[in-house]
Amino acid sequence: MSGDRFKLEVQERELRGSRESRRLRAQGLVPGVLYGKGHARAIAVPEHDLRSALTGPSGMHAILDVVLAGQTTVHPSILAEYQQDPIRGTVSHIDLREVRLDQPIQATVVVQLVGESEGVKVGGVLSLVTRELRVEALPTEIPEHLEADVSSLAIGDVLRLEELTVDGAVTFLDDPHETVIATVAAPRVEVEPEVEEEAVEGEEVEVEELEGEEPAAEAGETSAEAASDEE
Repeated sequence: MSGDRFKLEVQERELRGSRESRRLRAQGLVPGVLYGKGHARAIAVPEHDLRSALTGPSGMHAILDVVLAGQTTVHPSILAEYQQDPIRGTVSHIDLREVRLDQPIQATVVVQLVGESEGVKVGGVLSLVTRELRVEALPTEIPEHLEADVSSLAIGDVLRLEELTVDGAVTFLDDPHETVIATVAAPRVEVEPEVEEEAVEGEEVEVEELEGEEPAAEAGETSAEAASDEE
């Protein structure tokens, strides 16, 4: 669960734009926006502190106690969105959203398969169909991820959302019966095509039929000789 809380001191920034963002990143800061009720503050967060907060036990669902530099007010927040550098993979921009810890929020949680399927042991193919699920819970109850146990799945079995169990007061927002989490299919059996062999056999039949016929020229000569004999 995301009960872990991290204090995150940020600084407000007045300048915006790509040039300012590049300058901040060069200084080891991550530009972002803190959204509250009726306001949005442009902020900059130390990259090291942000990484420490988001790589803890609660991962991306940690509660961040945001404090603006020079102030003492705590703004409990969650990571709403983030962008990554396509080459380095580091976080390049974040959106934080203030939350009330006594009111439920909605979030998207990753699904992880656990256990070894009975069907896979005999050659079946396990497929993860739904990789993320939408849930609603108090900010401190949002799970880092959801585990789906596939140990009992045989070939042809389907694991649906209604079969998942989760600790805490978490409500699934996806359809429990219609949402398929994982399946185990029978192994593929490749059959070699016999089209070429049939074509070859057909050609041999045609050749044999032609060999049994007399050439047209020879047949003409035979008719001419028969007419000459009758005369």
